[in-house]
Amino acid sequence: METRAGDPGAFAHFDLNRVPSPAFVVDAAKVRANLAVLRQIGDASGARVLAALKAFSMWSLGSTVAGTLDGVCASGLYEARLGREEYGGPHGDKEVATYCAAYKAEDLPEICRLSDHLIFNSPGQIARFRPLLDDLRAKGETFDIGLRINPQHSEGEVPKYDPAAPCSRLGFPVGQLLPEHMEGVDGIHMHVLCEQDFPPLARTWAAVEPLLAPYVGQLKWINFGGGHHVTRADYQVDDLIAFLKGVRETTGCDVMIEPGEAVALDAGILVGEILDLFDNSMAIGITDISATCHMPDVIEAPYRPAMLGELSEGPVTRLGGPSCLAGDVIGDYRLPSSADADKSSDGGARIGQRFAFLDQAHYSMVKTNTFNGVPLPSIWLWDSESDALTLVREFAYEDFKTRLS
Repeated sequence: METRAGDPGAFAHFDLNRVPSPAFVVDAAKVRANLAVLRQIGDASGARVLAALKAFSMWSLGSTVAGTLDGVCASGLYEARLGREEYGGPHGDKEVATYCAAYKAEDLPEICRLSDHLIFNSPGQIARFRPLLDDLRAKGETFDIGLRINPQHSEGEVPKYDPAAPCSRLGFPVGQLLPEHMEGVDGIHMHVLCEQDFPPLARTWAAVEPLLAPYVGQLKWINFGGGHHVTRADYQVDDLIAFLKGVRETTGCDVMIEPGEAVALDAGILVGEILDLFDNSMAIGITDISATCHMPDVIEAPYRPAMLGELSEGPVTRLGGPSCLAGDVIGDYRLPSSADADKSSDGGARIGQRFAFLDQAHYSMVKTNTFNGVPLPSIWLWDSESDALTLVREFAYEDFKTRLS
């Protein structure tokens, strides 16, 4: 998978030695700029814009997100709680839309209390939980019921990240939808994109609109999910605005989108250091950053993260993490020159050299783990406009131990 992000932005001038290694550094100014684009889209189109916590849930910026967007979308009880507690806004009235592939009955009362929209993965779940949902509503809980559909139209580049791939577990196949499935359903949710621009969304709607037409009159809202790379410089923002306005006008429904990566696109780096170098048919560098523990999408997608200041020519070094997993390999890089590292090693890289991978704010922090006892990176908030740098969180042995038993 080829990432289409990696613009260094203000990080081109950030001194990597200002933070310990490893460390995530998030630029608050860039997050604000991304949010401003999303707010523009919401204002111009009339759509509601919700931030996807599954991609970026740095809740120390919760008030910033809540002050700009309409709310958040959650993937279960814990994210719904985080959304209500940290992204609710000063009046606690920001939206929380919760979708989960399958709910536990014991979690639903609290999820319903926290959520404005409760989105189910199949009509069967709605039917099974209907008595509980009716009872909660009778006791005063207010929430909409949504159904996630599978448009059965694939736009995904990588099958494992394609919710519309054959035999997908995500969403009810729209071709199987019957009137009885839509009884008591307030809204439809669909999500098929991953780091994509506008045309795939337009094609998806063209494929699914005729199949939804019999039910549109009874719907209150349509949620187009996430994967919209709207804060990328070449995204067709005007086309998206026109599309969202058009759907609102033709269906009479409220419309929502749930960008996640777009909130934090190009807003964070992961700073690392080379711990050792040796030769095994090429230069091998062991770093304190682990693909397995800190950037698992590097292995799962897979993809090659962009490096800050990488050279276009020169010796290549294969960088990998300190874990015992043979596949803990980040990629092959031409590292930028380093003035303060140990010059005794060759191969283009230097022991003690600092480096940084770009666009690591989303889908990195939320996926970190402590396999092998590899330490978690600390988290720093930098404001490129004021140059203020603040430690948000650092992790120690107790954070590793308390995840075990």
